[in-house]
Amino acid sequence: MAEAVKETLLTAEGLKKLEDELNYFKSVRRIEVAKRIKVAIEYGDISENSEYDDAKNEQAFIEGHILELENKINTAKIIDEKTRKNVVSVGSTVKLHDETYGDDLEYTIVGSSEADPFNNRISNESPVGGAIIGKKKGDKVEVNTPDGTVVFTVLDIK
Repeated sequence: MAEAVKETLLTAEGLKKLEDELNYFKSVRRIEVAKRIKVAIEYGDISENSEYDDAKNEQAFIEGHILELENKINTAKIIDEKTRKNVVSVGSTVKLHDETYGDDLEYTIVGSSEADPFNNRISNESPVGGAIIGKKKGDKVEVNTPDGTVVFTVLDIK
């Protein structure tokens, strides 16, 4: 039985970044490592040539990364950021009030491949992201985090 293909949820901006990265790896990095391999082969015996081994390992990493990027792009589902403004969904920017610590926080909910917690972009699969999906302004939600249970109130959805 064929396994279901997992969609990669992306914003249009996220898809563009992946396409740019794929282009860079195919047109620049792949050529750089091919040149390194050619130079290493010119040194002679490749059986004990660390330059050759390093270049071949880097080539394997680059080819694997290219395949990963192509898979994400091929399975991409673009999030329509203009729909469902009144309900938290992937693509929403949400202002939350942390009832436990008294802080106001703002997160953009993105697919897991675009998550960047240091820039307030959290995955829909994260504890907070998953808990607030489908919530409306004014809703309270309890989230189990590594630091314990935290209660949030949805203040605004953009």
